[in-house]
Amino acid sequence: MVKLLRNKVGALGMKTNDYVKYLTETVVKYADQPKEERVKLKVERKLEKSPFLFRWFGILPYAFLLLIKRRKH
Repeated sequence: MVKLLRNKVGALGMKTNDYVKYLTETVVKYADQPKEERVKLKVERKLEKSPFLFRWFGILPYAFLLLIKRRKH
């Protein structure tokens, strides 16, 4: 959420009133969606997310996994 907010409004400058307006619009937009659509979007975001090991440790687990697979064959 913070990352999205920074992308939307810039790193620093935003007045409190603008921030409240932005949050209100976001919440209303979310609440107006049908439940099926919210669930569908949640599943899509989850599928797009990279595996835990890659998010925490970068490409090293992937390289190690490839090395093990090559040695097995």
